[in-house]
Amino acid sequence: MSSESHNRGKRSASQRVVISGLGVVSSIGIGIGRFAEGLQQGKVGARPITAFDTTGFSHALGCEIVDFEPDRWITALDPAELGRASQFSVAAAAMAIADAGLDADVLRDTHNVISIGTTDGESRDLDALVEAELRDGPEHMDPRLARHVPAGRLSTSVANELGLTDVEAITIPTACAAGNYAIGYGFDAVREGSARFALCGGADAMCRKTFTGFYRLGTIAPEACQPFDVNRKGILTGEGAGVLVLESLDSAVSRGARIYAEVLGYGINCDAHHQVAPNQASVGRCMQLALEDAGVKPAEVDLISAHGTGTKANDITEAGAIHDLFGEDVPPVVSVKSMIGHTMGAASALAAIACAIAIDRGFIPPTANHVETDPECGVDCVPNQAINADLHVVQNNGLAFGGNNSVVILGKHGEAAS
Repeated sequence: MSSESHNRGKRSASQRVVISGLGVVSSIGIGIGRFAEGLQQGKVGARPITAFDTTGFSHALGCEIVDFEPDRWITALDPAELGRASQFSVAAAAMAIADAGLDADVLRDTHNVISIGTTDGESRDLDALVEAELRDGPEHMDPRLARHVPAGRLSTSVANELGLTDVEAITIPTACAAGNYAIGYGFDAVREGSARFALCGGADAMCRKTFTGFYRLGTIAPEACQPFDVNRKGILTGEGAGVLVLESLDSAVSRGARIYAEVLGYGINCDAHHQVAPNQASVGRCMQLALEDAGVKPAEVDLISAHGTGTKANDITEAGAIHDLFGEDVPPVVSVKSMIGHTMGAASALAAIACAIAIDRGFIPPTANHVETDPECGVDCVPNQAINADLHVVQNNGLAFGGNNSVVILGKHGEAAS
């Protein structure tokens, strides 16, 4: 595929945006190496939830992170002064800049953007405050927890950890599409020249509120998340963070950076059709907007990383929108939520990282836990085992309650370098 078939062929090297660093906190691996291995192995991070008391729930599995050591990654700030989601965000950002071969001094010399998406902010710590008040009375609440709660700390804590002052730090709360929203925000800042580097992604921690909400909706799977499977029974809630370093192609080449992939474009929309039910036409329109921004035709897409929650409504609606747009040329459609669970605001950021890794390493991650494809979905979800593939263009879908949709298109970095 020639680069002229994309909008990147019309952009100067200073307007083309590439991914030069990745940071991951996930239930199948912390750090880019372990995460990539987990994806290739189809590893599943599900286990009994310990983050909160699950008494009274008939089933309570989730993709919880049990081996996270914040002190390893957070050195300038006191991890105890941060909520768990902020700890994830700061750690993933630290990993990403290290992976990009950057240090804080380089970042301090330029104006940059930090954009972190989230669904729950620090609801886990808010849960703890409420539980303490109910159990012991308000006089026994730990006031330090109150300082954890503001969701803006997911991005400002990254800036504080790195000692950045000439920086725009925003937290984007567009629920489960927020990671892609944050990537789009950083992409715009870099391609327009208002920032040299963008640290963007998403973060969320396992919390009782969100688990309970999905449980009451009847969408928590009893055993496994099985996207596109005829017998799928819902999601498994998860937690984690994914942060990407974006910079211009000029910048990356000038400093000899490794390039995982190029961000070709993105699309966002909000239909406000229903509180929780997705709208097929709107999902399709968002995918079309992203492809148009990237200058990519549907037939040129080699892989779709689906939102793929494993619920009846989402998978059928999303698959229907894909069929409407792609016609007879539907590429493989996979869901990494089958492995890492639904990480809420981190979901599309972690999936974007999975896409970048897949492009860089030449494979398609599998949809785990798969037994039989639902004929109403009718997609090749690459069941259970990764396959080798030369990927040139990959589409990453993020869908959210309230009709918030976001799609990011990534391209092979070898073509970017040419």
